[in-house]
Amino acid sequence: MTTAIYVRHPVLADERAFLSAVRTSRRLHHPWTSPPDTPALFRTYIERMALPANSAYLVCRRDTHAFVGVINVTNIILGPFRSGYLGYYAFAGHEQQGLMGQGLRVVLRQAFNSLKLHRLEANIQPANATSIALVASCGFTQEGYSPRYLKIGGRWRDHERWAILAS
Repeated sequence: MTTAIYVRHPVLADERAFLSAVRTSRRLHHPWTSPPDTPALFRTYIERMALPANSAYLVCRRDTHAFVGVINVTNIILGPFRSGYLGYYAFAGHEQQGLMGQGLRVVLRQAFNSLKLHRLEANIQPANATSIALVASCGFTQEGYSPRYLKIGGRWRDHERWAILAS
């Protein structure tokens, strides 16, 4: 099956296009996430994602190569746990088209087959219905609720815990 997207790792040369996509997506991202929005923050992001405990993916349109969004697998723990945390965001103009779902399915295959993870967890603010619908459509199940789980935009925010296990 051919998909409308492909995924690849971000590189420093993506800075200009990435920051432009972040700028045009501010309304879409607020208050859910705060992607790197300066050259210095982008470089720090690339450096952090190059560490063995992290893996970043750009979801790109196959026809135009435009950035659809970002999917990060972070805090990867190997050994008997073999788990990681999932973070993601779409870029404006590409949301609500099923493209991030296609990208997430590719990243899940990568995480379970290549990285050999057993579990991925996504923590989502309860009011973020679009994000919850995305993970649910990819096979995640809700496992719990974490009050004041993560500080975003200067505020502690509650999150639902969603997870998927390797089959």
